[in-house]
Amino acid sequence: MGKKSMKKNKGVNGDRSNSGGINETKNNSNHQEPSLPQTSFLRKQVDAETAKYFSEIANVIEGTEVDLEERSSICGNALEETRGKEVDLATDYIISHTLQTLLQGCDLDHLCTFLQNSSKDFPRISMDKSGSHVAETALRSLAAHLQESDTQSLIEATLNDICQAIVANPVEVMTNCHGSHVLRSLLCLCKGMPLDSSDFHSKKSSAALAQRLNFKSSRSDGGGFQGMQLGFPDMLKFLVSEILKAARKDIEMLQVDQYGSLTALKMLVGYDQELLHAIPIILGCNGVDASEGNLIDSNVVKRLKSLMKEAAFSHLMEVILEVAPESLYNEIITKAFRNSLFEMSSHYCGNFVVQALISNARSEDHVELIWKELGTKFKDLFGMGKSGVVASLIAASHRLNSHEHKCCQALISAVCMENEPPRCIVPRILFLDSYFYSKDKSNWDWPSGARMHEFIHAFISSMTSLEEDHLLDTTKDSGGARVIEAFLNSNASGKQKRKLVVKLKGHFGELSVLQSGSFTVEKCFDVSSVALREVIVSEMLAVQAELSKTKQGPHLLRKLDVDGQVLFLYWYAKRPDEWKSRQTSRESAYNDFFSTFGHKIIKYDASFTENRPKSQQEKLKDMRKEIDTHLTPSAPPFLAHKPSKMSGQKRHSDGNERGAGKFTKHTMEDDVGKSKQKSHKKRKHDG
Repeated sequence: MGKKSMKKNKGVNGDRSNSGGINETKNNSNHQEPSLPQTSFLRKQVDAETAKYFSEIANVIEGTEVDLEERSSICGNALEETRGKEVDLATDYIISHTLQTLLQGCDLDHLCTFLQNSSKDFPRISMDKSGSHVAETALRSLAAHLQESDTQSLIEATLNDICQAIVANPVEVMTNCHGSHVLRSLLCLCKGMPLDSSDFHSKKSSAALAQRLNFKSSRSDGGGFQGMQLGFPDMLKFLVSEILKAARKDIEMLQVDQYGSLTALKMLVGYDQELLHAIPIILGCNGVDASEGNLIDSNVVKRLKSLMKEAAFSHLMEVILEVAPESLYNEIITKAFRNSLFEMSSHYCGNFVVQALISNARSEDHVELIWKELGTKFKDLFGMGKSGVVASLIAASHRLNSHEHKCCQALISAVCMENEPPRCIVPRILFLDSYFYSKDKSNWDWPSGARMHEFIHAFISSMTSLEEDHLLDTTKDSGGARVIEAFLNSNASGKQKRKLVVKLKGHFGELSVLQSGSFTVEKCFDVSSVALREVIVSEMLAVQAELSKTKQGPHLLRKLDVDGQVLFLYWYAKRPDEWKSRQTSRESAYNDFFSTFGHKIIKYDASFTENRPKSQQEKLKDMRKEIDTHLTPSAPPFLAHKPSKMSGQKRHSDGNERGAGKFTKHTMEDDVGKSKQKSHKKRKHDG
């Protein structure tokens, strides 16, 4: 799959970058990566007259005075001149760039004509450094035309010609560094996925880790990909089936090929019968009797265990575990992993396969099997830098409501001796590397400035006993801030949460001007009493000038406003008594509302919906919004600003944030009318 070179690093993700690595033969490995013979093509030089023509075309279409209709006509006419020369032009370093522009600017008829004329040579074009870009550009243009009406039949006929050429010799394309990328794009187009979809292409380690640690269902269904559009399912099944049929004899080489096109199997999510047929073939299980439920040949299990320690195959196995139907997953975990989980977890590649296995567990029985082998090994795994395995098991236990208490106790035992106080638990989990690699663990102390781990389950007694300076260090760290937010979003009581918030008094201003800190301030405001909210508002007011220059400043105010908790800094500065009165009135309104409708009077707190079914929480949130609509004053919000192009702010997996656009400050007096209109439109839109 075009993987980068292997890099060993310690920490959360073990010793392998999750984006992949070119397979390296290790001393303890019995398997060596074979290589498939590659066909070399002799590129013909484009004649001078043709080169001059396309150079002139490039100058014309790059001009700014050509309108869209004229541009399409020029591109179409130029493509007609490629007939019989498609391969030579597509593989020419200079002209290939012009050809890409033509394919992007022409109409569908000329695009399909070009592809049909060059379909027999499409594999050759795809395997060329320059030609592969032309091929992918053509496929992207086809995908764009799918949005138009009455185009399906023409595009389908064109794709059929291309697929027929590919399946004639798919192994050669699959193992080519350029061709494998084109093949993935072709499969995405047949699936109906965006060709640059991150759901299919290799993920960064942080993104893969975040996906594995979520608490949602592990296996996506056929519609789980983002941005799905019209596809060609029959052609997809045909293409994958023919590829596997042709690749069967070379499967041992393909399993460890660094370009790993076998992960195309992810395109079959939603087609369980096809997956039940394809996965055993990819695993090298020939001749199994699927009718008897015996899909994994026991004779290949030993080889599979060895292969899972190879870089290329470990990535392939992760995909298999993600998409395998439950019956097949059951066979894999019992035949290929039972009694070898800890050994596999200790390996720099194998530990990622184990993480994938755990993250895709389907039942309590699966968690029980994994727990028996790894439940007593948390301390060993931490010591080897394989904390990702532990985190995956904790997340799986929470998702499947199995072994949660045992996991928590095992985690405590791994970092804290029986005679040590609970306050040492969280600091040691936050700094796992520092603690486990220290020679004198008994005298280990908080390493100021060191990098924290980005995942942790909140241990309330330890969390609330953190010293103020340690808590501030944690909140300023991008990974540590997530720990604090996880605690504030947890099922801990409001009293315990406010005990932690109080320790941040005097620091809300400096936290609000930090990109990651703005999220923490928002969560603190959610769980705070009126008195604590007053503290947060006053401290943010003190850094008003600096806050207004940051990207997250206006977003923080707008986000709180959307949630029905309006942070009127200007209003507070001018009329603090009225601001405080409004906050108190809101609490009273919530209590009166629930009292009127027969509910127990509940003091307002962001955690009052805890332990309720999700549907009930959503209903209560809607009730809050309705109450807030009537309580929202007519005064304009603080620092009215122009709407930005970006509608929100998203946190990246590495802890950074995407800003909400450039901020423009206006005076309150000039924008009263505009603010009212915006507020009215917003409420109308939200309704």
